[in-house]
Amino acid sequence: MLYNRQKEIGDEAFITTKTDLKGCITYANRYFLDIVNAKNSDLIGKNHNIVRHPDMPRYVFKLLWDRIKRKEEIFAFVKNITFDGAYYWVFANVTSSLDENGNIIGYYSVRRKANPSAVEKIIPIYQKMLELEKSGGIQASQKYITEFLANNNISYDRFVNELQRVKG
Repeated sequence: MLYNRQKEIGDEAFITTKTDLKGCITYANRYFLDIVNAKNSDLIGKNHNIVRHPDMPRYVFKLLWDRIKRKEEIFAFVKNITFDGAYYWVFANVTSSLDENGNIIGYYSVRRKANPSAVEKIIPIYQKMLELEKSGGIQASQKYITEFLANNNISYDRFVNELQRVKG
């Protein structure tokens, strides 16, 4: 599929999913089901990457997994696909779900509408990361984003959060 039709996320929507330790979906809220045009039976037990858009650099997900496995939250701009051939952008917050003893028992993600001006800024960065991954693997993509952040004297967390907050 081409995934060339964008679906808009409502300003008030909170798209929520939970996964097990391997990233298989254990819960999806109504907003998620509606935006991806799926039923629970299409998603429960399936790996969350079922909605991953091919335009997403692999390093973004490596960073995500590295952080949540250390019980650190992460924010990221994510482009996903839908079951009806569209795509959508979200600003995702992913955290570990812990049991009463502090052990990770799964992961929890809440996503909301990505700031359109942030998406405009993140697209060329992701395109460059993808290009580098094709020739040099995830390491090349990681080197690029690490140097980009250092050259702009900003941390990853501050960068994505400031992009999301910027008006227009």
